[in-house]
Amino acid sequence: MCGIAGVVSRGGRTVLAEEIRAMCDVMTHRGPDGEGLYVAEGVGLGMRRLSIIDLETGSQPIRNEDGSVWVVFNGEIYNFKALRRDLEARGHSFYTATDTETIVHLYEEYGARCVEHLRGMFAFALWDARRRQALLARDRLGIKPLYYAEVDGRLLFASELKAILQSPEIQRRLDWNALARVFTFLTTPSAESIIAGVKKLEPGHLLLVPAGGEPRTQRYWEVAFEPDHGRSEADLVDRLRELLDESVRLHLVSDVPLGAFLSGGIDSSAVVATMTRAAATPVKTFSIGFPEADYDERPHARRVATAFGTDHHELVLEPAGLDVIADLAWYLDEPFGDSSAIPTYMVSKLASEHVTVVLSGDGGDELFAGYDRYLVEARERRYGTPPALVRRALGLAGRLMPDGTRGKNFVRHWALRGPARYLDASTLFGRDAQARLFRPEAFEMLGRSDPWREEAECLARANGCWLSALQYLDLKSYLPLDILTKVDRMSMAHSIEARVPLLDHKLVEFAATVPAELRLSGGTTKRLFKQAMRGILPDEIVGRPKHGFAIPLARWFRGELAGFARDLLLSRESRARGVFDPAYVERLLTLHQRGRPLDLQLWTLISFEQWCRTFLDRKPSGLGSRRPPRPARVLASSGA
Repeated sequence: MCGIAGVVSRGGRTVLAEEIRAMCDVMTHRGPDGEGLYVAEGVGLGMRRLSIIDLETGSQPIRNEDGSVWVVFNGEIYNFKALRRDLEARGHSFYTATDTETIVHLYEEYGARCVEHLRGMFAFALWDARRRQALLARDRLGIKPLYYAEVDGRLLFASELKAILQSPEIQRRLDWNALARVFTFLTTPSAESIIAGVKKLEPGHLLLVPAGGEPRTQRYWEVAFEPDHGRSEADLVDRLRELLDESVRLHLVSDVPLGAFLSGGIDSSAVVATMTRAAATPVKTFSIGFPEADYDERPHARRVATAFGTDHHELVLEPAGLDVIADLAWYLDEPFGDSSAIPTYMVSKLASEHVTVVLSGDGGDELFAGYDRYLVEARERRYGTPPALVRRALGLAGRLMPDGTRGKNFVRHWALRGPARYLDASTLFGRDAQARLFRPEAFEMLGRSDPWREEAECLARANGCWLSALQYLDLKSYLPLDILTKVDRMSMAHSIEARVPLLDHKLVEFAATVPAELRLSGGTTKRLFKQAMRGILPDEIVGRPKHGFAIPLARWFRGELAGFARDLLLSRESRARGVFDPAYVERLLTLHQRGRPLDLQLWTLISFEQWCRTFLDRKPSGLGSRRPPRPARVLASSGA
């Protein structure tokens, strides 16, 4: 696991080791164990290393036999041993025992199609010195991040946005399209960042930078929901168990201590149960809880830990522990409206005191239809859509009802139809609310974007099955932009690697073949997955209702954190930005105090203000570095 960064100069400008080192220095938390650089004519590659596999000889950048191909890599290739055997049989020579080296030799054999052979989580940048071209790639599901920007004939890339911001060539200007999405769906878009001109490489995509040509992106993988009605439920259960066992076994490959996040939900419990069958010693598990009993999942986690004899560790989070909010802005890189980043940060901190690698259960809800919103959609489809005349009347009534009026959201919701109605349920601030939240000049900038369009386009795919369409949307949007972003940034903040065995792409492709009626059956979510876990997990865990990774933020914003939220959001600095209408922000704070659940809206505003203070008001420094960097190894071109 590493943080990678680099520059490819297509206009003849020299790339300096100092600029690559500056990019790497702000990502020391992603790789506290060392640094490596490769600088040659027109290119510079850099990395910070967290040693996981091949502790002695696995330092990057990694080269091929004659030094004509170089790579920096973030992630893990779980099938690297099988790939290595095949490549050695084809005549390739290896000088390390690391999984990274398989990439350069695969590239020699298959070119850009080398990614098709990789099973794992990854973001890498490869330089072909003979062809003078670069290849950047990101894993199929978006587990590992990769940002890039094009400026004056140079392409800059890095694992984190803050690394690219070290370049004086990048102007720190808001991307208003990205900001609109933050206040609609909590996160920035799949292909853009909060900084204008800095992009994200999307999951399952390559970025090709040919000599003398323009950079271009290319999709190399897509998930297709094509139900297999020819197999019995029993056969599908058996196959699911086989794939889960195989994936977890592959994810256990490590030369450092390893554990698991355990919430007591079916997904994390299934991962822990599978780990215990493969591990020679008790699995270390980590849970976080709250003093508020209705938010505290520790009793369920303890039940699983006891059942499988894990070495279990817990942490209780209280409002007094929220002095980390400023740190979150630094590690998250962008405004982030999901408040579960807080407990994820804290459980990662707990785990980092015992292990370097953790497995998590993320992805199960997207693959096997575990979200309650799928049940809500099924129920609303049974009710049908009101006639057009009724919907117009409801829409008018919703617009006329004052903010805070009970029933306003319900009326507005039923005035919509199709994708718009589904997306409305997960919308933070609708268009009308944004017009009141943002000052007129800021709202005019937002008016050029439509955050719903990209989501609606996803819903239009997936072979006409509404459940497949919703799951496809979550796999393309909510999973990589929210869940995986949160887990990657919060775990790497504490220099630990988080692995997600449920998102092995072979398991994902299998899940897409499960018929809809075996994913969602009546009022039962994740039917097939639950069937596969019966007899393995305690019955009360299999039958538990869905419980998100929620925190009692609404209560905290009415109690201990009420003053903090008000002071921050109505501060002189916040008002001076000219983005939000202070009177509307004041109204949100007041409505929340009166009992309206607006904690997510307030948290998103807080996240944005903290981000502005961290990245716009001052130049980022080494705040995120938890340990001093070690001396860099600078690798120069040998003329290849």
